[in-house]
Amino acid sequence: MNYEARTISAVRNAIQSGTTTATAFTKDHLQRIREHDQVPGEEINSFLSLAEDRALAQAAHIDALARAGDPLPRLAGVPVGIKDALAMTGAPATAGSAILKGYHPPYDATAVAKLAAEGAVLLGKLNCDEFAMGSSNENSAYGPVRNPRALDRVPGGSSGGSAAAVAAGFCSASLGTDTGGSIRQPAAFCGVVGVLPTYGRVSRYGLIAFASSLDRVGPFAHTVADAATVLNVLAGPDPMDATSSQAPVEDYTASATQPVQGLRIGIPKEYFAEGLDPEVRAAVERSIRQLEAAGCTTQEISLPHTEYAVPCYYVLATAEASSNLSRFDGVRYGHRSEAARNLSGMFRESRDEGFGAEVKRRILLGTYSLSAGYYDAYYRKAQQVRTLIARDFLDAFRNVDAIVTPMTPTPAWKLGEKVDDPISMYLADIYTVAASLAGICGISVPAGESSTGLPIGVQVLAGHFQESKLFRVAQAIENAQPAAS
Repeated sequence: MNYEARTISAVRNAIQSGTTTATAFTKDHLQRIREHDQVPGEEINSFLSLAEDRALAQAAHIDALARAGDPLPRLAGVPVGIKDALAMTGAPATAGSAILKGYHPPYDATAVAKLAAEGAVLLGKLNCDEFAMGSSNENSAYGPVRNPRALDRVPGGSSGGSAAAVAAGFCSASLGTDTGGSIRQPAAFCGVVGVLPTYGRVSRYGLIAFASSLDRVGPFAHTVADAATVLNVLAGPDPMDATSSQAPVEDYTASATQPVQGLRIGIPKEYFAEGLDPEVRAAVERSIRQLEAAGCTTQEISLPHTEYAVPCYYVLATAEASSNLSRFDGVRYGHRSEAARNLSGMFRESRDEGFGAEVKRRILLGTYSLSAGYYDAYYRKAQQVRTLIARDFLDAFRNVDAIVTPMTPTPAWKLGEKVDDPISMYLADIYTVAASLAGICGISVPAGESSTGLPIGVQVLAGHFQESKLFRVAQAIENAQPAAS
């Protein structure tokens, strides 16, 4: 089945017209996953589990609606994958960690429930860096994910399985989470669209937390229009999440079709400094010229505290991780060590056996920054810097409607290239973490390829709850790309 036939509108129209059935389409995708996701030596390893019974039951429900001539919901029959950091009945939820192996949630996360209510066929759970901690999807306890565009390359992280599954055609859309770039960066590496909604725009209820003031749930899709359609479904308040916003939800799908003529685009000089790959720079500059040709005005802006974003993020995120992950203790659910001889030993051994190296590293860093004598020097100071970074964006958006930047410093690197160099891995987040700290919305849009055929993404940022502007600019960038062969 070709690329165009997998877009949301194409799937829904084919089912409504009787060209295919949701059941046939679902079986086709499940078979494709079984045949291509776990091929020895060439495994992509994007799916950790399949929810076949649930998927086929939903497909049968959609087919019954179609046969009766009833109106179909917005995502009728659309195959969707769910990052394994989100709760979903009918499949385990491990967050990519051995400490949660075998845990089956008794409920759906709000984002998952909203997709199901709109007719999406939930195929299963997608691989990710353990507890969403990583930029390459090599930290999963269940093996790394490979980039479908180049199997020797990483897909990005932490939502690497979510990006890879869409890029490989295993699903039309997927859910990921973004704490410091975990949707946008893998979307760029795999050549798909990934959306970071404004903090509070999408409910976090049912998300296995990493850093609660930063975690967000958002979609991956083949196209900007599909991403807008999924966000239309996900967005809105939730009584189960006190941090979800009551702000009105606009029609993002309609917004994406609006012209960009007259929009003011900011180009932050700090994002084009040393370390940016020349081919990535060229792709972003080409997208800027295309926006100008579409009627946008562009101007250089400054986000002066950008240089502090990475260290600020890795203090705050690890501190929150230290607190959130304290609940995994071998008592209530998840892994319990058999080697322990007393209560304190059970806590210690269960966590030591269950957590991977990167998670342990971040727990230690976070615990240190929260400890007596260091709280003011690290955690409190990082909160102050976070305020300065947020103010940079607030100041910028007084003069521009959106900001366009590189998405990543380089295209996808090779598997294993950075696993022994965590600092280098952290610095790969240089273009993503500032928006995370500020709580604003962003999107990664494919903007060409490197000379070796690796995808390159461009990032668009907009102010709080300005997703409509985000999709307008992203659609203009997508429209300017050469048609897929």
